[in-house]
Parts: sequence; structure tokens; C-alpha cells
Amino acid sequence: MKNNLYIKILSAVILTLFSFNVSAEENVSEHQYNFYTGNFDFSDDKQKAILFGFQHQNENLERNTFLGNASPITGGFITENSAAYVYTGVEWNYAMGDKMKFTPSFAPGFYHEGDGKDLGHALEFKTEVQLSYSISESTNLGMSYNHISNASLGDKNPGANSYMFNLLKNF
Repeated sequence: MKNNLYIKILSAVILTLFSFNVSAEENVSEHQYNFYTGNFDFSDDKQKAILFGFQHQNENLERNTFLGNASPITGGFITENSAAYVYTGVEWNYAMGDKMKFTPSFAPGFYHEGDGKDLGHALEFKTEVQLSYSISESTNLGMSYNHISNASLGDKNPGANSYMFNLLKNF
């Protein structure tokens, strides 16, 4: 029953995103929104759960560094078991030809287990890699993998591995 509600909410968000019309004369905004869904902690059969998330990136704040083009990110997700994670961090964007982009990121954040997995500490660190494909000037589709860990700050550090499907849209 919960899954049907999550799917309806995600569908409504996606339909709303695609209903915005950006005219050819307007520049695409510097704000990128990443809506994603996937499987939280897929490697733990007892704890895996569907997740839904949102991330914002402001391209006005991008900086070229010795590690590549870096940009701050802020986001969060919730699982079907009411676990939640909110984070802020940095991502690096690497073009792989005209249409493909490779994006690793690092983001510390706060985790609330809800009825989901106990990760051992409220402060958790998310490392992620994403591969995305441009389907238009303002829209990309991607897939990502992340690992969340508390770096042994707590008494236990089970971590969680997740994969997601991403819709990235510039407004």
C-alpha cells in the first residue's frame, strides 16, 4: 500500500516537471534538480527498501578546481520504512563526450532510522557515483550508486549500499 502512494507522488512530480515549457529564447536556468528513486541497502535482504529522493545543485556556485568542476549539492531521501537522510556536500562533473556525464560526490548528512535500518549514528557520510545521459538541453537521465557510512563514529557501522534511477532537470 505504501509503495502505491510513493509511486503516485513520484509520478505527479515527474509529470509536473515535464509540464514546464522552456522557450527556445530563454536560457536554461542554473538550478538543477535531481529526482531519484531506487533501492536503499539492496545488499541487505532484511533491510532493503524503496527510496525516493530529491537533490538541488546551483550551477552559479560551480568552481573549477584541481579535481575538476566542483559544485555544492543539497538533498535528502526517505524510504518506505520511514528512514530519512538529509545531506549537503559537493559533486564533481566530468563530461564523457557530448551526451554522457560522470559525477562522483561526497556529502555528510543526518540519518533518522524510522522503522528502517539502524546505521549506528545520526551523522553519516554518503559517497556516490552517477552516470547520466543528456536527452535534451535541460534534461538528463541517469543511474547512480551510493554508500552511506558513519566512518566508525558509532558503536556499529553497518553501512548501506543503494542504487537509484535519476531524472535531472534544469530550471
